[in-house]
This record gives sequence, structure tokens and C-alpha cells, in this order.
Amino acid sequence: MTGLDYCHMKNVAHRDLKPENVLLDSEYTLKIADFGFAAPAMGRDMSGVLHTKLGTLNYMAPEICLKQPYQGKSVDLFASAIILFIMVAQHPPFNTAEAKDPFYKVLAANRADIFWKTHSQNKPNLENGDPFFSNDFKDLVTGMLQLDASHRPSMSEVMNHPWM
Repeated sequence: MTGLDYCHMKNVAHRDLKPENVLLDSEYTLKIADFGFAAPAMGRDMSGVLHTKLGTLNYMAPEICLKQPYQGKSVDLFASAIILFIMVAQHPPFNTAEAKDPFYKVLAANRADIFWKTHSQNKPNLENGDPFFSNDFKDLVTGMLQLDASHRPSMSEVMNHPWM
């Protein structure tokens, strides 16, 4: 998140964040790679929105899938939430952020309780008896995966979230 925050502070939206583009160096420091789809976060016309449908479908925010104008920083945070989910759960949260995807459909309908209940079914409790997904983790990821981009947290809110 720190690396992505730095990109955003430099007005760069990556637009193709996925596990394959997050690397470890010899000292296990995460590095963001492959800026081939990067663009000015404020758009080339400085309007604050981007329009090109690109990236990897499984990590695209719903507004990109719907071919709507989007904010580069927000779609990067959406993809980051998917990566974070994969790092913890060891599988993706859904296939695509579209209404036809049953897992994303419940998130889009503000039924995160169903989403988390379904994803928790085959997960063990932790050694101390706590559930696999903590409430803080669920809160952070649910917020970052909101259908409405204006309801997603800012980078500052993500960085200051209790789970982080």
C-alpha cells in the first residue's frame, strides 16, 4: 500500500495491479512492476477521470467492466483489495466485478454478510479460536470492494484502518 500511495502521490495510476505485478526483491521488499497500462491519475486532460477499458478482467473495478469513466486511484485500490483477499484467503473473492458473478453480486447488493459467510464456510478457525477472517479485515476489504467508487475508502483511510 505504501508503494501504491507513492505512485498516487506522483499522480500515477497503475491500472493493472494483480499478484503477477507485485514482486519481492532479495530482501523481501514488495515492488510494484509492469507500468505498461499506467496513466496520469488525473487523466491526460486533467479532468480527474480515465476512460480506457484495460487491465486484467479479474482485477477490474466494476466501473471499468461497465465501460464507465473512472478514477485511477480508486480502481487501483479496488484491485489492491482483491490482491489482499487472495493473500489471506489463498483464492480470489470472485471472478469478475459484474452482476453476473454470484460472489460480487451479493457485495454489490450490500449483502457483505452473505459474501463473508460463504467465504468462511471452508476456512478453519485460528489457533486461538478466532474466525479465519477478522472483523477488521472484513470491514477493510468490504469497503475497498464497494460497487460505488465514491463509497470506497481513500488511500489515507486504508492506511489508517485498524487492520493495516
